[in-house]
Amino acid sequence: MSSISNLSNTVSPTIDHHHHHCRFKPQIARYSIHLSTSRRTKIRSQLTDNIQVVQTKSISHENLINADNRVIVGTYGRTPVVLTSGKGCKLYDIEGREYIDLTSGIAVNALGHGDPDWVQAITNQANVLAHVSNIFYSLPQVNLAERLVASSFADRVFFSNSGTEANEAAIKFARKFQGFSRPNMDPPTEFISFTNSFHGRTIGSLALTSKEHYRTPFEPVMPGVTFLKYGDINAAQELISRGNIAAVFVEPIQGEGGIYSAAKAFLKSLRSACDKAGSLLVFDEVQCGLGRTGYLWAHEAFDVTPDIMTLAKPLAGGLPIGATLVTERVNAAINYGDHGSTFAGGPLVCAAAIAVFDKISNPSFLAKEELDRAVEIIHECLHVLDEKTCS
Repeated sequence: MSSISNLSNTVSPTIDHHHHHCRFKPQIARYSIHLSTSRRTKIRSQLTDNIQVVQTKSISHENLINADNRVIVGTYGRTPVVLTSGKGCKLYDIEGREYIDLTSGIAVNALGHGDPDWVQAITNQANVLAHVSNIFYSLPQVNLAERLVASSFADRVFFSNSGTEANEAAIKFARKFQGFSRPNMDPPTEFISFTNSFHGRTIGSLALTSKEHYRTPFEPVMPGVTFLKYGDINAAQELISRGNIAAVFVEPIQGEGGIYSAAKAFLKSLRSACDKAGSLLVFDEVQCGLGRTGYLWAHEAFDVTPDIMTLAKPLAGGLPIGATLVTERVNAAINYGDHGSTFAGGPLVCAAAIAVFDKISNPSFLAKEELDRAVEIIHECLHVLDEKTCS
């Protein structure tokens, strides 16, 4: 099979100084590839045939894994399972075997697989408008933002494509806010994060992630981050009081680092210390937010309000989205062009998120009876899993 890279034929302008006009010459880093029309047609035909093969499941489990190993960058230590479909809490592989999905796509598929309302929302929106630039207005984006604002401490929402992007926006907004609110002095630029924390894999959010094996291969990452012991009130208060902390990033309940819940006194002490020093308090609820704790937002259980909150994983039920929620006080520092994203907050993903949010934010969905039933279902699933393992 011909490599897909053979289709690459990037174009860059070159100037013909003798004839004083622009001409275009195909250029690739080391060499140029010229494909005949028949060759292009053949390659495209092969690609289409291969897509059809995957869709009809004619390709074998081993061949697909071999193909993945050949063409995908090796950043994942994958489990040797080729998944092809899902329904509810169940998944099915290429050979028709059934699995109980206990990972939820790493805390993403909040409504399970193939929720009918979610599917209908995506289908309806795809038939109307899937993407439009953020230089224009779009109804689903505004409708989703209104829901998030109405149900939270926030006054404004910035949309992105993932949790790490939501945290990158929070980093930038915190830095910009400090410069805006202290125009005649050197603003604080440093950050506090905590042990066992995980805030993402891009360079800024990676700098806030405590586990060294994530950061070490890519150092130097963003400087100015101090890691304190999660829950250490005295250390946090002492460092914040020095006045050089732009923002404190904390997960009310840690996910990636293990399921560790903050103490109410710890979060309240962070709020008090930040208020005194002029630092911002950022709650990362990418994993613990949106109904995961029985509250819509995890911090509601602690009666502590942040200045910024970041969301992502379950919000669009499987489509990529991130959101950075801020107060009007923080928003006042942000100007046109300070940040942006090509795909963020598109109509399709926002329509999906509205379907998810409307279900999860419904009081009956978060009611204790529903949570008790969810726990029962989990126990039933684990029991079935144990039986299958033993057999």
